[in-house]
Amino acid sequence: MELGCVIIDDEPLAVSLLESYVNKTPFLQLKGTFNSAVDALAQLSEHPVELLYIDIQMPELNGLEFSRIIGNDMRIVFTTAFGQYALDSYKVNALDYLLKPISYPDFLKSANKALQWYELLHKQDGKQTESPIAGIKAETIFIKSEYKLIQVELRKILYIEGLKDYIKIYTEGEASPILSLMNMKTMEDLLPPDRFVRVHRSFIVQPEKIKVIDRNRIVFGKEYIPISDSYRQKFNDFLNEHSLFPK
Repeated sequence: MELGCVIIDDEPLAVSLLESYVNKTPFLQLKGTFNSAVDALAQLSEHPVELLYIDIQMPELNGLEFSRIIGNDMRIVFTTAFGQYALDSYKVNALDYLLKPISYPDFLKSANKALQWYELLHKQDGKQTESPIAGIKAETIFIKSEYKLIQVELRKILYIEGLKDYIKIYTEGEASPILSLMNMKTMEDLLPPDRFVRVHRSFIVQPEKIKVIDRNRIVFGKEYIPISDSYRQKFNDFLNEHSLFPK
């Protein structure tokens, strides 16, 4: 898989360094460089890319403001000399945060995160995600939590809970859920549809982990997951299709 990228920085030396890094990274393709976020907006609205490398402190429009304008289709890696912006970058769901001076090993590690992200999100006709090795179905997904990418085994997921712009992923054998800045629709698209089903605006479950359904509520230990009216028929169809109870 190849990722198109753009560099936005008002320092020419920083642009040149990142451009040299992109050019020697096989799966990255440079689509443009800009010294102003305002100038970049016009091209990106017509020709979007997968990945943006952008400085935070810039005149007219800074990197954080820019990230709120472009939405979530293009992923952002912030490049800055100021560490105090790390928390702000998490709030706008940046993929990574690189502190200047940036070494190539750190750049490559960040680029590989982006590649993993897009490979895992890339699906064909709703089929299960495939791993980088063609023909082998992925049994894990990578979830961004704080500043880390955490590999989660699909077979261990019990259910996912949505909380506004965040999700909580509850897994077997773990006392605490994994918290990620992601909406439920993105998570639903990431999961294989033959193994997971949405039962409520705020809940996705893995039916094979269900042991008890009590009066339209799914029981996981001491937790009760509601099955809403709008998702009940879809859930019942799923159960019938997978023969979890007699028709």
